[in-house]
Amino acid sequence: MKLSDLMDGRTPSASFEGFSTADDMVLAIDFTGEAADPNLYTVAQEGITEQSGALSAQTQDSQYLRTGQVTIKTGTSRSFTVNGDRYNGDEFQDAILSHAVKFGTGQTVIKPYVYFNMLTGKGEKGKISIAVEDDLSGAAGENASFSATLTSTIKPTEYTYAPTTP
Repeated sequence: MKLSDLMDGRTPSASFEGFSTADDMVLAIDFTGEAADPNLYTVAQEGITEQSGALSAQTQDSQYLRTGQVTIKTGTSRSFTVNGDRYNGDEFQDAILSHAVKFGTGQTVIKPYVYFNMLTGKGEKGKISIAVEDDLSGAAGENASFSATLTSTIKPTEYTYAPTTP
């Protein structure tokens, strides 16, 4: 599913007030590396059981005269964990579980992404490195599952969803 298809008929409001659920957060990736418009990115949705975003602060500790130890934040990295039940034919799962991504290295597994709240339209845009940890695992009689960790390679920029204009 393309981002434009997911957002068809939805109008985010920057002034939305209220609780958000995990289902309100949208992760979309450009697996081709050629889509300039995020509306053409592929959405993580079908069969996805978890899409967790995490931030990790980088810090440096310094000891100063008469002040003592001070911790200074030097940066923040972003990562996502995506888990799900394998749904063959889903564009997102077919791409993330492709041989080229599972066994790819370097630039071949670095892809542009957007991550935003569909209620407000606010989020981030950047590039991630994809590492698939499990593919088609599970016990007998259960759905085959997969998991992947997506880690930012550059500092994300602010992103506000905008529909494609005809």
